[in-house]
Amino acid sequence: HLDKLEEPASLIALRRAVDARLPAVDLPEIILEIAARTGFAAAFTHISERASRASDLELSLCAVLLGEACNIGIEPLTRADAPAALRAERLSWVNQNFVRDDTLSAANALLVAAQNTIPLAQAWGGGEVASADGIRFIVPVKTVHAGPNPKYFGRERGVTYYNLISDQFTGLHGITVPGTLRDSLILLALVLDQQTELQPTRIMTDTGAYSDVVFGLFRLLGYRFSPRVADIGGARLWRIDPTADYGPFNDLSRHRVNLARIAENWDDCLRLVGSLKLGRVRATGIMRTLQVGEHATRLAQAIAEIGRIEKTVHVLRYLDDESMRRDTLVQLNRGEGRHGLSRVVFHGQRGELRQRYREGQEDQLGALGLVVNMIVLWNTLYMQAAIDQLRAEGYPVLEEDIARLNPHVHDHINMLGRYSFSIPESVAHGELRPLRNPSDPGP
Repeated sequence: HLDKLEEPASLIALRRAVDARLPAVDLPEIILEIAARTGFAAAFTHISERASRASDLELSLCAVLLGEACNIGIEPLTRADAPAALRAERLSWVNQNFVRDDTLSAANALLVAAQNTIPLAQAWGGGEVASADGIRFIVPVKTVHAGPNPKYFGRERGVTYYNLISDQFTGLHGITVPGTLRDSLILLALVLDQQTELQPTRIMTDTGAYSDVVFGLFRLLGYRFSPRVADIGGARLWRIDPTADYGPFNDLSRHRVNLARIAENWDDCLRLVGSLKLGRVRATGIMRTLQVGEHATRLAQAIAEIGRIEKTVHVLRYLDDESMRRDTLVQLNRGEGRHGLSRVVFHGQRGELRQRYREGQEDQLGALGLVVNMIVLWNTLYMQAAIDQLRAEGYPVLEEDIARLNPHVHDHINMLGRYSFSIPESVAHGELRPLRNPSDPGP
């Protein structure tokens, strides 16, 4: 396996040249600027009066999202001399009536669409690939919506926020799970429930527990489930033709796929897949269809047979194709980078999630995902401007180096202490800030 990707000197130099030109900003400025550029605030509608709008609602929304994403609440954002839009009672009202799962998802779709229009993001990927991974948070308060895992939470309990991350670095969807992942169908729910214009078909995950049923369901739904293969030792390879000669692989492929079982249950397989596609059945709610007690149903057995074919093909391709292994590592590293940035943003209260109820957990982590997407979009916009400037200056910018740049950089962003919600008028009207002079000292 490739433990790390070697970086050529040209890439290191380009990264430094681009980073040196990124403007130094406070996080509230990024949120306000992206709000002005994308209009995402319009996606936040009142919970009961869909058309209700308050004066300066965009400013209040930006402050609420900042407080939730940074895990600091609204108190540090309010002052005695603050305008009405930043007073405690207004921010509390906005949080209770405008910030919820459907409005966060609608706003996120606008950010993903904006990212998809930038040439630099297109150089990173076309949206066909995504990866799923989880970031874990300790929950120190008493709640049934947290679970134990000594490896990750010590003596405490916690939750895992599973993210679907595109090859353009945008978060597409997230699901909060008490404790850590036990049901791998969560991964399928991540894909089916995401509501952006990107429609990834190849879904990568790190090494972990995955079942033949999950391989089969992904394939039937038109996706390629592509987990990283860390240890081939325990994997079973399956064959269809018992008489086929696979040479050195004959001893590995002793297990035979039961095609008759697939044929007998084919109509039920299609009904289940159709129900999942149409949203009539949730991916996380089909266990009754697949399992009775501790025993798999005949439908689940048929899907598993399909999954065994898909898993065998995937394992052989993964072992044979170095570029496939490299692409998987690149995408999984993007997920790790996003989680690192999320930790930096979510700095308040020691980085612990203190929401007692699942809805509150999901809304706060949804706000975190939205703000991280704003940072990614802002960085991509200004990285694109820096690349354009470098090219105009005659700098040798290589396409293969552009494809390996990363918008998770944050040294130029102040996350702490300065919560002033104002931006230059030109920026509010859609203009970019001047790039930093690389000869100036860093932020």
